[in-house]
Amino acid sequence: MTKYDKVFNSPKTSEESLSPEEAVAAIATVTAIADSLIEDVDADSLAGILWEFEVFEEYSEDEIAEIVDRLISIAQEEGIGPLFNVAKVSLSDELVLDGFAAGVIVLLDDDLAIPKPKQAYLKKLQAALDLEDEEAEEIIKEVIAAFQEAEDEEYTDDEDETVVIEDFSEQTYQSPLGNFAVPIPVDPQQGGRIQSQEGVVGFSDDIGTLLRIDYYPFPLEQLEELESVGQEEYLQTILVDKYVPQAIFANVPDASVEYTEYLADTLRGAYYVLIDMPKGSTISKQENNGTAIRLDAYRGLLTFISGEFLYIVSSQHSFINGETPDSVEEEAEDIKESILEFVETIEFT
Repeated sequence: MTKYDKVFNSPKTSEESLSPEEAVAAIATVTAIADSLIEDVDADSLAGILWEFEVFEEYSEDEIAEIVDRLISIAQEEGIGPLFNVAKVSLSDELVLDGFAAGVIVLLDDDLAIPKPKQAYLKKLQAALDLEDEEAEEIIKEVIAAFQEAEDEEYTDDEDETVVIEDFSEQTYQSPLGNFAVPIPVDPQQGGRIQSQEGVVGFSDDIGTLLRIDYYPFPLEQLEELESVGQEEYLQTILVDKYVPQAIFANVPDASVEYTEYLADTLRGAYYVLIDMPKGSTISKQENNGTAIRLDAYRGLLTFISGEFLYIVSSQHSFINGETPDSVEEEAEDIKESILEFVETIEFT
C-alpha cells in the first residue's frame, strides 16, 4: 500500500453531490489534507486561495467558506478517498485543468515551487485526472507565473506609495506630520537613500546601513489600556505581538525573536527586541549564476512613546563577505546601542 492509496485508490465514493465548481474546491481540500491531519487544515486560508480562482468569481467569500467547511466535514465523516472520488466524477471537462491547478496552488511553497516531498502526490493527482505531462507542466507554469505576477504587482504598489528622496541638500529630514526632525544619517556617495511613505521613513545605503523610523499617532483612548496593563506589557504587545509578525515574519518566514528587554529608564520606558532574519537583509549578494540572494541579518527594534506618537526605531546588522555573528547577547547590545545613538539625534516636537 502506497502513501496516497487512501486518496486515489479508495473503492468508496461519497453519496454527497457536488457541483463542478465545488469539485474544484474538493480537490484543493483533499490536497490540503493529504499530508496533514484534517484538524490542522486552515479552512479560512483555503477559502482565501479559492476565492482568487476565476471559477469562483460569482461566489462571495462567505459562500466559499461554507463550501470548504462542508467539504472538510465530508472528509471527516467519510474519508478523503470518497471525497476525491465524488470530486473526480463531478468535474466537468472544462474544469479538469482548474481542478489540477487548485491542487498545485495548495502545494506551492514560499519560493513558488512544489516541494520535493509533495511532487509524488502531484504526479498521482495528474494521473488520476488523466492529464498528459505537457498539460500538467503547462498548468504548473501558469500557476507559478500568476503568483509571481501578483507578487510583482504588490511590490510595485508598495513602490508607488514610497517616495525616494535623492536631495540631501537640507541635511535634515523633517517628518510630514511635524512630529520629529532628524539629521540624515547616510551619505549619497555610499549609495545613501531615503525612502518615505505615510508613517515611516527609512535611511539605507550600499554598505549595509539601515535606520528606520515607524511612527503612529497615539490615540488618547489607548491611555486606558496602557495604564491598565502597564507600559512594559503594552509596548511588548505592540512590538512583539503586532508589529513583528506583520512587518517581519510575513516577509521573512524563518525569522525569530532572539532577545527581548524592557528599558525602564530609557525614553521614559522603551521595549527592545532582536530578530534573527535568515536571508532577510535589505542588501543582497550576487551569486555566480547571476541571481541575487539576500544576506542574513539581525534586526533590532526599539519602541517607545514620545509626545502624541508611538515610535518603532530599527537598525540591522547584515553579515557581509562570510562574516559570522557574535553571540545573541553581543549582537543585541551592539544594535541596541546604535539605535539609541540614532534616537539621540532625533528632535521630537
